[in-house]
Amino acid sequence: MIINPDNIPSRTTSIYPEKFQHIVAGRVKKALGNAAGLKNYGVNLVTLAPGSCSALRHWHTRQDEFIYIIEGEATLVTNAGEQILTPGMMAGFPAGEENGHHLVNRSETIVIYLEVGDRTPDDEGYYPDDDLIAKAGVNGERIFTRKDGTLY
Repeated sequence: MIINPDNIPSRTTSIYPEKFQHIVAGRVKKALGNAAGLKNYGVNLVTLAPGSCSALRHWHTRQDEFIYIIEGEATLVTNAGEQILTPGMMAGFPAGEENGHHLVNRSETIVIYLEVGDRTPDDEGYYPDDDLIAKAGVNGERIFTRKDGTLY
């Protein structure tokens, strides 16, 4: 199936609890994998405005993730520190490795990248810098709790 990203709706919303949503303001996603009818993994074309983050720094118990920088300069923040990623660079995050990661656009121009993640059931997301855990809920929707287990 041929997909023109210009024909894919943009999504600026976040499923994070409200107190964390400002961190990803300026992030725009186009669900290319959904448009192609993919069921086993997702592919998003993501644009980050200057000052925006891809997500809260996190890692997954069961989901592999991969990013590929298309345009701009993104700062990858991991447990090891920070590294600048430029067009053509990529990074992967295997499931179960407790390496919290996210991208930050600290530049003056937009960053565009591909984000690929599998859709393994019962995945959990852990956020080492924030009082947040994401768990699988009914129908694959995320449930967010604090680290003590109380719901947001």
